[in-house]
Amino acid sequence: MLDKNGIAKRIAKEIKDGYYVNLGIGIPTLVANFVRDDISVEFQSENGVLGMGPFPLEGEEDADIINAGKQTITTLPGASFFDSALSFAMIRGKHVHLTILGAMEVAENGDIANWKIPGKMVKGMGGAMDLVASAENIIVAMMHTNRAGKSKLLKRCTLPLTGVGCVKKIVTNLAVLEVTDEGFQLLERAPGVSVEQIQRATEGKLVVNGDIPEMDI
Repeated sequence: MLDKNGIAKRIAKEIKDGYYVNLGIGIPTLVANFVRDDISVEFQSENGVLGMGPFPLEGEEDADIINAGKQTITTLPGASFFDSALSFAMIRGKHVHLTILGAMEVAENGDIANWKIPGKMVKGMGGAMDLVASAENIIVAMMHTNRAGKSKLLKRCTLPLTGVGCVKKIVTNLAVLEVTDEGFQLLERAPGVSVEQIQRATEGKLVVNGDIPEMDI
């Protein structure tokens, strides 16, 4: 199965030349490290950065240049900085081609829960609700199960929803799945992972058509 970098590397293959891409906190921030050199991509961060690059090398960090997750980042030539009002105008105006988010749960109909666990302190919902309400292409990067081994791909989300019926594709440590009217359609499996393992780890309806190829990463 994949580690977090493996998930990010697989998602990077979904990014096309000329895309404007918003990266959520967590696993999605790693995606910038794996974009192909032969394409041009603009990464947007909701705290007001357009033109993010990979994470800085040790000793080259600038504490004033951060992403939405408060991690230090680098910027590419031509990068720009702006206030949150302009940042969310970009998001709400549908100027972002692809949004990559983390999630605590995803339902088989594309609902996503990623901002709150009842009874636990949270800093706020952040920009996720704007992103899922505005984006036309959403990919979720997540672990397939929680620390207790329970599925995070569910028939229905149990946590407060961030968005309804908005997720298009999910990349986990076990598989690549597409949200369809039938449920979670299995597209690819992680190297060394069997379809049966994925079925056992998925509470929601899993659609398996024919032979499922291994991911090419």
